[in-house]
Amino acid sequence: MKLTGLQIFKLLPNKNCKECGSQTCLAFAMKLAAKQAKLDACPYVSDEAREKLGAAAAPPIRLVSIGTGDRAVSIGEELVMFRHEKTFFHKTALAAQVDDAMERDELLSRLQLACSFLVERAGERLALDLIAVKETSGAPERFAETIRTVQEKCPLPLVLISRNALCISAGLDVAGSSRPLLWGAEIAHADEVAALAKRFSVPLVVEGPGGIDELTALACRVEQSGVEDILLAPMSDGAATRLRDFTLLRRRALSRSFPGTGFPLIMSARGSGYEGAVAAAGGICKYASVIVIEEPALWEYLPLLTLRQNIYTDPQKPLQVDPGIYRIGEAAEDSPLLVTTNFSLTYFMVSTEIEASEIPSRLLVTDAEGQSVLTAWAAGKFNAEVIAKAVTAHGLTTSVPHRRIIIPGYVAMISGDLEDKLPGWNVMVGPQESADIPAYMKDVCKKRGQATL
Repeated sequence: MKLTGLQIFKLLPNKNCKECGSQTCLAFAMKLAAKQAKLDACPYVSDEAREKLGAAAAPPIRLVSIGTGDRAVSIGEELVMFRHEKTFFHKTALAAQVDDAMERDELLSRLQLACSFLVERAGERLALDLIAVKETSGAPERFAETIRTVQEKCPLPLVLISRNALCISAGLDVAGSSRPLLWGAEIAHADEVAALAKRFSVPLVVEGPGGIDELTALACRVEQSGVEDILLAPMSDGAATRLRDFTLLRRRALSRSFPGTGFPLIMSARGSGYEGAVAAAGGICKYASVIVIEEPALWEYLPLLTLRQNIYTDPQKPLQVDPGIYRIGEAAEDSPLLVTTNFSLTYFMVSTEIEASEIPSRLLVTDAEGQSVLTAWAAGKFNAEVIAKAVTAHGLTTSVPHRRIIIPGYVAMISGDLEDKLPGWNVMVGPQESADIPAYMKDVCKKRGQATL
């Protein structure tokens, strides 16, 4: 149950020592209630109060980790229904599925495509997170051998899918130490599978075709058996039913009033081609923490990962790159100098177009708190004074012998002010659109009769 600031205040030592960074214990309690402070900041809180506050402060949806080491995946710990209310914390993990009935060549080909896919977009590396190994052969030895092959060829954490207890046991004997996600606790043999999950200390997926009430009841039963890390898999029939079930489970979990709902959700994106991709896209948008793509195709990875990137960025914090000097190509001191803001998309569009011009350049990126050029200019965060200070701070007054700087065309109005702030410099107005940068730079070079500006 979520506590109010006053309820938290009554549990604090009331010393007003200020060691937590707040002026009073009441102020600290209010910050705790608003999740703007951590209880660890108070050095005098009692163990009893810590236990009560810790339980109250726990997120409504349990944090679950899959895998070990650098490639481990964390899911859950969400606090809101809609990202604009705060943010979503742990992005949907995408898994490509293979099964143990595949021919070896097909298995290796699907693994190679899934594990090697990597695209850098807006400063983030987009890749799949998990490999799901499904048992369809009914043979424990074959399931175990397939898992060994997957582990040899792919470093991603595993999801083991089977409704056969013997196969599950064989699979865990091979991969149990790597903390795979185990998907197989349906109502018929949930206790048996839960015992295996507890024995190997792995997270467990609970599934049930009888609706979300039956599913959450089964989750409570599994939790009482000693398995703490649980995922819920509503066996929804169709996209509309899945949207309803996932939304209702998220809403109930956030209310903290419905036992068995405070766990991350998982789904299978069934169907080949567009059908599977659309199902996965729906899950990314509405509350799936893990999506297993049953028939993955290379073409669908990038749109799904791009969608996920857009959904799971912090809406209160623009994507941004570090301010500084970026060298593009073999840029030297006499290379052109351009300037822009540190909004991530702006930086990548500008730097990409400079690279396309094939003219090595330096790009000065100023701190505009992640805003685009026009927005930053309107907010007073990208003007002549800001640019002049950045030029000086980065030593460009001495390291740019030609003393020319190219500003975005959208802020042409500051060129005069900038020349006043940078005496002796030639302020050149570039194009408004980044797509016009290559033609602009080549045109200026042509007019100067030089290979560079």
